[in-house]
Amino acid sequence: MKLIIQIPCFNEEQVLPQTMACLPKNLSGVDIIETLVIDDGSSDNTVAVALEAGVDHVISLNENQGLAVAFSKGLEACLQLGADVIVNTDADNQYDARYIQELINPILEGRHQIVVGCRPIEDIQDFSYLKKRLQRLGSYVVRFVSRANIPDATSGFRAYSRLGARGLCIISPFTYTLESLIQAKQKGISIGWVDVKTNPKTRESRLFKSMFQYIFKSVGTIVRISTQFQPLKTFMPVGIGFILAGLVPAVRFLYYYFAEYSSGHVQSLILSSILLSFGFISILIGLLADQVAANRIYLDTILLRMKEMDEANKENIPHYIAGTKTKNNG
Repeated sequence: MKLIIQIPCFNEEQVLPQTMACLPKNLSGVDIIETLVIDDGSSDNTVAVALEAGVDHVISLNENQGLAVAFSKGLEACLQLGADVIVNTDADNQYDARYIQELINPILEGRHQIVVGCRPIEDIQDFSYLKKRLQRLGSYVVRFVSRANIPDATSGFRAYSRLGARGLCIISPFTYTLESLIQAKQKGISIGWVDVKTNPKTRESRLFKSMFQYIFKSVGTIVRISTQFQPLKTFMPVGIGFILAGLVPAVRFLYYYFAEYSSGHVQSLILSSILLSFGFISILIGLLADQVAANRIYLDTILLRMKEMDEANKENIPHYIAGTKTKNNG
């Protein structure tokens, strides 16, 4: 059983040695433990520090492409390197590495293919009251959309089985946390969670510049993934809502027309026509998007087969050997 712990990094030369030092050397049920650092276009000495800290593999992107891209590149490399289980953790040592054993146990026992390490949000002193409420709200929305009962949907401390990692195809350039849960649930990948602890904050988050930006991008990600994987579920309620709203002014117009024999109230008829048109258009869009989603299932199947073939080709593995880059993955 081979476990690879992947760490996406962007200018992490200060904290990375501490993060690496905390990683476990032995785990129950695991024969081989290796580490992988994904250098997301760092401008500092992240790569040199990682090699000095004893990392087994490093892949480097030509420029900073964002956390979601770095995460996806890491999964691809781990699969090519023959990982049976993959653990993703942050480079800032936010997550307590002592919980990796608990994180991978449901996978080793065959109960789940993805396991999320859920933080004690209310107990984290570094989180403001507003951030705690937004974390809770975001997790609730993801649970509602995906039907995945995960208390901490934004946690990046996760474990993946080989099958679970292979089935993901992250599209969002912002963050993988929300999209991967919605996508995995739609693909029938079993998701579980365990309670974990966190370490004191070492730096500010680089994922977003403000809370408003975080909310805006997160909502955009949820809407985008929902329309891709659940188009009818997304567009049908919208269409029905417009139609019901359009019936109200239509009934009002008909009432005055027949009850009072009035030829007025044309505004109600115009408003009704607009709302009903929006409703029927929304439903049509949902039906068309549903056909596109059906085609996506076939494409995902083809992509899965391509990944299996790519994993079998060991020459494509991106890594550093003794600090010398042998392949660039950017």
